[in-house]
Amino acid sequence: MSPMIKLPLTLEYALLGFLAQQPMHAYEIHQRLQETGELGLVWHLKQSQLYALLGRLEEAGNMTTVTEPQGTRPPRKMLHLTASGRAAFGRWLRTPVAHGRDFRQEFLAKLYFAQQNDAFTVVTLLAEQRTACQEWVAELHSQTATTSADQTYDWLVLQFRIGQIEAILVWLDTCELTLAVLVST
Repeated sequence: MSPMIKLPLTLEYALLGFLAQQPMHAYEIHQRLQETGELGLVWHLKQSQLYALLGRLEEAGNMTTVTEPQGTRPPRKMLHLTASGRAAFGRWLRTPVAHGRDFRQEFLAKLYFAQQNDAFTVVTLLAEQRTACQEWVAELHSQTATTSADQTYDWLVLQFRIGQIEAILVWLDTCELTLAVLVST
């Protein structure tokens, strides 16, 4: 049996966004993720998964827990963002998504929290992501140019990926037009 490989923290940084708003209990974060009007539209976590991710964030020094007494009920842990957690969340929020396959969950989480931050964060995030997507498309076009005639399947896969990224670019246009109204008011 091979040991479990711990992947670097990525989407988990979105959980720090809740703590950037205010300290919370883990269950409160879980409830917010269950709400259909918030981040729950794009990201669903089982409670056990959430607790594991929060443990990784605490282990990385991004948050701390303070035990709160609750009278006759068992004490609860209040989660607090650390200074390094606030910095990590800020870096995550400003960094474009690195892979098209992560776009739906990770970028939408970033956009959710960017809107709560300020207009500059939203505009910067959209511009940085647009640049990253344009670079992806250019690289994919370069790969298709070097795909030989007998690699039909490879060429089709590349065309599919180009279509996905081009659709994301059109959607980013929609974001800019929609959010420009909100930013200007």
